[in-house]
Amino acid sequence: MEMIKRPRRIRGSESLRKMVRETRMDKASLIYPMFVQEGTGKEDEIPSMPGQFRYTLDRLPYELERVMRAGVERVMLFGIPGVKDEVASGAYAADGIVQRALEVGKKEFPQLYYITDVCLCEYTSHGHCGMLCGQEVENDSTLKLLAKTAVSHVQAGADMVAPSDMMDGRVLAIRKALDQNGYKEIPIMSYAVKYASAFYGPFREAADSAPAFGDRKSYQMDMHNSREGVKEALLDVEEGADIIMVKPALSYLDMITKVRDVTNVPVAAYSVSGEYAMVKAAARNGWIDEERVMCEMAVSTYRAGAQIYLTYYAKELAKCMDEGRIG
Repeated sequence: MEMIKRPRRIRGSESLRKMVRETRMDKASLIYPMFVQEGTGKEDEIPSMPGQFRYTLDRLPYELERVMRAGVERVMLFGIPGVKDEVASGAYAADGIVQRALEVGKKEFPQLYYITDVCLCEYTSHGHCGMLCGQEVENDSTLKLLAKTAVSHVQAGADMVAPSDMMDGRVLAIRKALDQNGYKEIPIMSYAVKYASAFYGPFREAADSAPAFGDRKSYQMDMHNSREGVKEALLDVEEGADIIMVKPALSYLDMITKVRDVTNVPVAAYSVSGEYAMVKAAARNGWIDEERVMCEMAVSTYRAGAQIYLTYYAKELAKCMDEGRIG
């Protein structure tokens, strides 16, 4: 058979396949989410997320060292306070759990880059991401507390803030508050396209943030909508977001591509707790090759257009990159 075009020609060896790869990854694009809690001497494994822990502040440096040795230089901090109330006071307290974690991290490992999740759900007694009026989450009164939280994180040492609440106008409120307090150079990574997803289940156990009633569908996005996601991304860019995030990653690869195509800022994607938990569970049963699935999920996210990848597999992916099994 006479053929001029043979696509297999450029698949013949590992060296050739690496040379012609369309999607390339780097450890500098990885962000590792971490959970910090009150108390001392505890590294509590999260049952639904094997291999992930909640660290007290005295144990936090040990994990930060492991992260750094893996070649991951960026972490995202989530806090679990000892006390919650209706106004989420622990979120913006100068001695809040995230604020103290930043102080520890900056002192012990100043070379790492610290990003903080800015939301109220971990700190409210009702578990919702904003202030309540009856059983409705009130948008505008929440903005002041989100801005106050972001400023307190930066004052404690955060290099970047990442609002995840999905209140309308929160990026602008945070940008104005940071600028007014002299933090004009601090970037905002907005959870702009955040869907109301069943994939968040294990995270709610990890952060003790499940809502006491109802759900978050009145502020997080409907999974059926894509044009609405584009609108959210464009609005946040207008309000001053420096990086746009799509969350979850695996079931929303189309949104990563659409957001990449319509915005002129870096696009991040968060491979969330449910994605991690499913891979772990299937691997423990011997049904899948954990490493290959982990790598394939990462590649698909970058291939879709993400430049930044938040994942609980950051350390393992960094190793695979170092050893040439992915990248």
